[in-house]
Amino acid sequence: MTKGVRGRARTGPRFASGSSGLSSAQSMSLSTSEPKTNGGKNTGDEEQGEGKMAMNPAAAGGNGGEKSLLQKFVQIAVVVAAYWFISISLVFINKYLLSSQDLKLDAPLFVTFFQCSVTVMICVVLGILGTVAPSIVSFPALKFDYKITREVLPLSIVFVGMITMNNLCLKYVGVAFYNIGRSLTTVFNVMLSYVFLKQTTSLKAILCCCIIILGFLLGVNQEDSAGVLSYIGVVYGILASLCVSLNAIFTKKTLPSVENNIWRLMFYNNINALLLFLPLLYLTDEITAIQNFNNLHSPHFWAVMSVSGLFGFLIGYITGLQIKVTSPLTHNISGTAKACAQTILAVGYFQDVKTALWWLSNFLVLGGSALYSHVRRQEMTKEHKENLKAMAEDSKASNSLKSGKMISV
Repeated sequence: MTKGVRGRARTGPRFASGSSGLSSAQSMSLSTSEPKTNGGKNTGDEEQGEGKMAMNPAAAGGNGGEKSLLQKFVQIAVVVAAYWFISISLVFINKYLLSSQDLKLDAPLFVTFFQCSVTVMICVVLGILGTVAPSIVSFPALKFDYKITREVLPLSIVFVGMITMNNLCLKYVGVAFYNIGRSLTTVFNVMLSYVFLKQTTSLKAILCCCIIILGFLLGVNQEDSAGVLSYIGVVYGILASLCVSLNAIFTKKTLPSVENNIWRLMFYNNINALLLFLPLLYLTDEITAIQNFNNLHSPHFWAVMSVSGLFGFLIGYITGLQIKVTSPLTHNISGTAKACAQTILAVGYFQDVKTALWWLSNFLVLGGSALYSHVRRQEMTKEHKENLKAMAEDSKASNSLKSGKMISV
């Protein structure tokens, strides 16, 4: 179990599971796969972590009055369904843009650059609407500050690497294998927590990571046996998993620079990303690829691109909302179940034929991820209770000391 300090439990970033991990907005809610307890930021400071939602707070799961149990169930069902729909749709849309016979755009960096542009534009528009009509749209005012831009830059570099590797992985592997290709995020979380934070991990959690690694290796083996394995795609998937873990760590460090407001962080992060992508587009010669793209002036192409940008923004919002109306643990379970549904849909849609061992690899990856979330939840709940007990004992000892001094006087 990760060793905790005496006193109040340390807060951590409230980031959800990164199962699709494709968009600019979504990266702001990627998970460390470690749901927080009541002593963490997820429950005590929900609104502070999310920023103001771009809609009426009551409609976004805020304190809009008491609701019946049925209303709460309906709200949760709608939010979870929306998360599944947006997340799965985003994966398929990006796959269509990068690999479909209709388009087959050989410019994954440009696709990501465009999605970042859409996110910045939506943030600016919502910021203006939040200022002009705060009773209708609740969104924090966004003011550009060069100092904050510099402070966010290290995160932006990791962010660009993450979303670039995500799309490159999706370009070279099928949607069905995509979840396996990027399944090592939890493993990197454990490794980086030890390297950067000197946090040890329990044997149970390590065993869960071993299950995930076994599933990953089995999945790679089965793809190779079927003759459809892309080694470069696997490498991009591993790098994407690493960047997702680094993104969570750097986000935690950077949030105070934007007053712990996730929307402001999204705004500055995507502005930096746009600037970072410009030289990358030139160095990879994607500008030439765009100029020679046959469908560059096609309304259909730009319509799909616009939808991908919109969904990229929405996934960040709906991820935070799902955590808010349920819990971090429930969100992780939802993300795992969504990945399973996404895999089944991809196999059916693309009419892939998979072996029993291939399905077993998916089961190991998803099962290991779910078990890890459950184990960490138990451990952090126990740690939180121990911290509360320690605080109570310290308070009792302090009161006894004060009473003793009064008696001696």
